[in-house]
Amino acid sequence: MIDQAAAARATREVPSIPRDDDGPVFREPWEAQAFAMTLALHERGLFTWPEWAAALAAEIKRAQAAGDPDIGETYYAHWLAALEKLVADKGVTTSHDLHRTRDAWDHACDRTPHGQPIVLRAEDFA
Repeated sequence: MIDQAAAARATREVPSIPRDDDGPVFREPWEAQAFAMTLALHERGLFTWPEWAAALAAEIKRAQAAGDPDIGETYYAHWLAALEKLVADKGVTTSHDLHRTRDAWDHACDRTPHGQPIVLRAEDFA
């Protein structure tokens, strides 16, 4: 669940966040989860909103330089990439561990029947 007051502060500080009159909008559940993780890490003092905005802008600029058409559909992919880079840069985790966990989720997703909860197992990390 997203803290609405924190979400309102974030949309004021990071004006590029897709939103409507009620606040941020998300097309997929993972986008809301990435947004909520960012809010939680900011609330814990890991980074400031100007620091976050700079990290997100840098990620979007990198993606555009690599050919992203920037039509809005990839905004939260850039958001997540910026978050991963920022937490690695801050020493919360490493890029290696982030990639390892992402790969484990991919393995778990591949073996999980549609509609069933995804459960990570030790072999997913192999």
